[in-house]
Amino acid sequence: MDGWMDEPPERPLGKVQCHVPPGSGMTTKIIHFMVNGRLEQAEFSADCSAADVKDLFRAAAEAGPHHILKMYNANGSVVNISPRLEANSEESYYRLEVVASDLRSVAMPPELDNMEYRLHHLESRVTEDVGKTPDIISGLKSHVESFKRKLEFHSPHCQSAEHLSWMGLFKADGDQQLSKFCPKPKTPQLSVQEERQQVRRKFLNMSSLQVTEEVREHLKTPIFDNWQWEEAEMLVLLQVMYTDLDFLTAFHIEPEVLQNFLFEVYCHYNNIPFHNFQHCFCVTQMMYGLIWLTDLRNKLGRVDLLIMLTSALCHDLDHPGYNNVYQINAQTDLALRYNDISPLENHHCAVAFGILSKPECNILKNLTGEQYKHIRGGMIKCILATDMARHYEILNKFKLMQPVFDFTNQDHKEVLMKIMVKVSDISNEARPMAVAEPWLDCLLQEFFNQSDTEKLKGLPVAPFMDRDKVSKPSSQTSFIRFVLLPLFSELTKLFPCLEQHILEPVRRALEYYSDMERASKDEEGPAKA
Repeated sequence: MDGWMDEPPERPLGKVQCHVPPGSGMTTKIIHFMVNGRLEQAEFSADCSAADVKDLFRAAAEAGPHHILKMYNANGSVVNISPRLEANSEESYYRLEVVASDLRSVAMPPELDNMEYRLHHLESRVTEDVGKTPDIISGLKSHVESFKRKLEFHSPHCQSAEHLSWMGLFKADGDQQLSKFCPKPKTPQLSVQEERQQVRRKFLNMSSLQVTEEVREHLKTPIFDNWQWEEAEMLVLLQVMYTDLDFLTAFHIEPEVLQNFLFEVYCHYNNIPFHNFQHCFCVTQMMYGLIWLTDLRNKLGRVDLLIMLTSALCHDLDHPGYNNVYQINAQTDLALRYNDISPLENHHCAVAFGILSKPECNILKNLTGEQYKHIRGGMIKCILATDMARHYEILNKFKLMQPVFDFTNQDHKEVLMKIMVKVSDISNEARPMAVAEPWLDCLLQEFFNQSDTEKLKGLPVAPFMDRDKVSKPSSQTSFIRFVLLPLFSELTKLFPCLEQHILEPVRRALEYYSDMERASKDEEGPAKA
């Protein structure tokens, strides 16, 4: 975080280390990795900050602060560079690469450098007093790093294809790939309408770009990091999903109509902490990844794949940030309109088909009446299935089908499609911790906003939403143990390949939050005594 010099400090050949205070009792982990043709060894504790670990690997790669690094495991998959990087042996070494090396000319504003220095100084002082970096400072550091990456990406110096290669966007020009595109930073203090139009312009400008094969492949995995992409870029990636599943050809979808549809979907997600457009993208991206990982393209018809992907895309349209229990207890217009029966999910469906009713957005307009009816019915079933009040009903149906599951049986297929949308909807903990944990913060913020309103209105408050009763780890351990693991385990029985991709990460997440919960209780013990 405090920045490396252009020439990194000298270090022992073959070993880099994050400082561990002597006598601290901290357990260190050893990471073996290949960089620049040589085998290196890194040593750090789980208490090291993410920034320190990244700086450690920058030093090993002899990279400057503006270089972009990627780490690959023995299977060639991208892994997150963080304190949670798993220890390995020399035989199963990671591969570290500098994937963008032309950013040294990007000048950071002096105000940002000053902010970064002051933040680092504050962290050092606080760490000396309390022995660890508070979450709020870690969050601020993360925001500063993210802002720096965006400045680098938006810099007027980006002239070469190499600069954009980390994002995988290239301008198509005949048989060549040229990078003439350099997006502009957002103008501050825009109205919502102006900001949306700016996103639309950027999206349409980028829609003629080609996304590299590397990014296309990464898009098919649960480790995809949504936090590195802007809204217009996510719209481009959604377009890639529809294109690469061959929906445009199969259903005679015009590219311009698809773009209009995607943009309208974006416009109908609200600016709230969790159930926003980024969440919509994550759920759709996970669904897309699961389709490829389970080879569903060869098990279900393309129309069923369209139903699942579009259901994921539309499943939370116009979510107000207050759940069904609130809608019913507060007797909102939605609860009254839908007679207290899945008010939000019914509303999401209605908004989705309201968008599709516009000819310029109707990606289904070239289908037969029978095809449209089938897709509409399938989407309604899949979106209504995301109401957690129906979770055990749907899961139990799936369990009963498991021993004799039949991909040609319509009832079996319908339940599977619901399960796939449900898994995608609550799949954050299947992602790397650096991607998943910020989503938990967003969810808790939305929960707390609701419970604060419920207290003001004298409505019942769910304990798991009450900021005075819930903690970050306690909010997750029960949810993972009683909701995620049974659901993911059942899907893994049908698709054993998913164990390593979604089930194991969820098990690790449970261990992570259980350890955090135990540590929190241990800290409280002496204080209460």
